[in-house]
Amino acid sequence: LCHWGATYSGSGAATGENASHPSHEQLSFVWRKRKGAEGCTPKVGQGVKEAVGMSERLSIVASDMPDAQSACTDLRARYGHVEPAEAEIIVALGGDGFMLQTLHATMGSGTPVYGMNRGTVGFLMNAFSDGDLRERLSLAKVAEINPLRMLAEGAAGATEERCEALAINEVALLRETRQAAKIRVTIDGEVMFEEMVCDGVMVATPAGSTAYNHSAHGPIVPIRARLLALTPVAVFRPRRWRGALLPYEANVRFDVLEQHKRPVSATADHVEMRDVASVDVSLATDIALRLLYDPGHSLEERIVREQFAV
Repeated sequence: LCHWGATYSGSGAATGENASHPSHEQLSFVWRKRKGAEGCTPKVGQGVKEAVGMSERLSIVASDMPDAQSACTDLRARYGHVEPAEAEIIVALGGDGFMLQTLHATMGSGTPVYGMNRGTVGFLMNAFSDGDLRERLSLAKVAEINPLRMLAEGAAGATEERCEALAINEVALLRETRQAAKIRVTIDGEVMFEEMVCDGVMVATPAGSTAYNHSAHGPIVPIRARLLALTPVAVFRPRRWRGALLPYEANVRFDVLEQHKRPVSATADHVEMRDVASVDVSLATDIALRLLYDPGHSLEERIVREQFAV
């Protein structure tokens, strides 16, 4: 099967030739500190590679979908395959969910990822073709993105005291019960809303602005705009507030009010912490992810076109 084998030092991903996909926690550079437990924040690797070009070392990985597995087997036979830690380019076969998993697994390595759609949506992927792969890679354009860093603190009595994780799409807070959440919103040390009553709120990257953020009626943000989207979910008070655009350098803090009466969870992509007291969100400018796209189908161009989709 075309699963992940040995992976990058520091990622915590599964190793060995019989290993399946890394777990969510292994994929996300997550540090969780439970009561009475010790932990440390994983170190991030240095920079990105300078050359993409006609790489001779490809790592071809795939989701569990039958179409992805079949394509992976064929491409490995045709173009060769090395473990991700040894690759100059990683070719990911699947949908957007698998692309996010791959980016999390390789985060900090600097290795560019070229995705081909063998899933359902495929917004982050190139069109699939089993021919001329090396030529397509040599012509591919690079889109460089930064993830968000979430630092969540647990409420008194919560299972977890602290959770630190990275998000490529968004960091989102959501109510856990039938009662609306009450959240204080602070930007760069200035309180913007002393009390926002809502189902939730999120901070989204430009790459993630077309996902959950857009479904919540948040703005689509071009990659080069260097802006983050702050978007509420079903906001009740303030009644007509629809969100804001923030500079890349913004530091966002959410404080949950009435924590036990109105519990709130926080998620960074697929990593969730329940019963949070506060969540700090900032852009991880020290981490750069490189995605490769065919000419004329770059992530930037797709995001622009998405704004005119009807």
